[in-house]
Amino acid sequence: MMSPLLTAVGFAGAVLTTICWLPQLWKILRERDTRAISFPANFACAIGVACWLIYGAALPDWPLIGSSAVTLALLLAILALKLKHG
Repeated sequence: MMSPLLTAVGFAGAVLTTICWLPQLWKILRERDTRAISFPANFACAIGVACWLIYGAALPDWPLIGSSAVTLALLLAILALKLKHG
């Protein structure tokens, strides 16, 4: 059984690594400028998050599934906008 502190640390990590993509997505939507965005780096990150999603689904670990699904959706939106705006 995990301690409440360890659970809180895991929850904080999941929330922070998920919401960290929101400012980037918002900036792209607002400015329509993706020149400073690296497609390969974001693509690799999306693949890594997809792996975490598969891993979480195999366990099943709902916090990992939820945070990975939201993070993957944000990354895919950023990648789509990169393709659209260059």
